[in-house]
Amino acid sequence: MSEATVTHPEKPAASNVRTVSESQSEMTELILPNDTNTLGNLLGGRLMHFIDLVGAMAAYRHSRTHVVTASMDHIDFIQPVHVGDLLILKSSVNRAFTKSVEVGVKVYAENTRAGEYRHVASAYLVFVAIDANGSPVRVPELAPESPDEIRRYEGALRRRENRETESERRKRAKMAPAGHGSVRPGKG
Repeated sequence: MSEATVTHPEKPAASNVRTVSESQSEMTELILPNDTNTLGNLLGGRLMHFIDLVGAMAAYRHSRTHVVTASMDHIDFIQPVHVGDLLILKSSVNRAFTKSVEVGVKVYAENTRAGEYRHVASAYLVFVAIDANGSPVRVPELAPESPDEIRRYEGALRRRENRETESERRKRAKMAPAGHGSVRPGKG
């Protein structure tokens, strides 16, 4: 066997490893009156829809299979987006787990008339890779390269641990007998 074909047990085969840049995605939308509320500001639900789409693009590119949204566990609405603004959404895979990926999305608004470009929202989403029958499948590993990619990679593990802790807390709260672990208004 030649040295070029030997794989090391601690390292996955190169074909099963992707870099962040291989799956980064970007989309731009012109904000029209139908996308806004009565004040002419982009609706939060519409923004969440755009975030889900661009996040799924990065997850799909990384996984190279179908993906479904498992969670959008954190979103910050920083500034309003107005009718006529260009909305620019950028997504990157932060970390790949066994059958899921965490994707970070940053959203910018550009007022082309004023020449202003501002950060308006950020979000974290988790996507699960599935086959054509809807069964979860393994995803390729992620190889972060830059210091920023490494920081986001490490942060994704902390966020996953927080999601799991919160999920356990919710399960325990649902299973607790009535009156245990909760205080009724005016009684506590």
